[in-house]
Amino acid sequence: MSRLYFLTPDLDTTVNIAHELNDLKLKKDEVHVTGRDWKHLEEQGVHNATLRETSDVVNAAVRGLKYGIPLGLVLGIVAYVILDNAIGGISFVLLILGMMVFGGLFGIWSSTMIGVSVHDVKVDKYEDDIENGAFLMMVDVPANREDEIYSAIHRHHPEVVIDKVTRDELKHHLGTGR
Repeated sequence: MSRLYFLTPDLDTTVNIAHELNDLKLKKDEVHVTGRDWKHLEEQGVHNATLRETSDVVNAAVRGLKYGIPLGLVLGIVAYVILDNAIGGISFVLLILGMMVFGGLFGIWSSTMIGVSVHDVKVDKYEDDIENGAFLMMVDVPANREDEIYSAIHRHHPEVVIDKVTRDELKHHLGTGR
């Protein structure tokens, strides 16, 4: 799947594009829209974007798990060394596994608390436009249909900015770029 971003100027254009995407056999849950006037979108039957689409919460959870499990392993080893001397007979494997599970869960929890406040890279880029009344559509399309969807929308709505996350934007957004 690939994600295309459509910056639309107004509610009518957004609703029209949502219906066109539906006619192109895209499911309602593959089209997410964010904007200031979200209640009118809902009234028109357009799927509003959630925190999952507009923030970094999913990537943050993955990072939390990735760093939490090894940290739990280290803490489990330290706890075993400390507790084994104080209380004999603690199962090494159970303690390590328990601390790894705890570390993973704690990592997910703490990272998602931060991730909900970090915008998706394109939501960040178009934040001023959204505040001025534009809408940002996030459309998940199969990679083999990307050109077809792009052409159909651009042909009917040349005023719409169609964008995609570049590698450089992603690297910068994840804190690994310049």
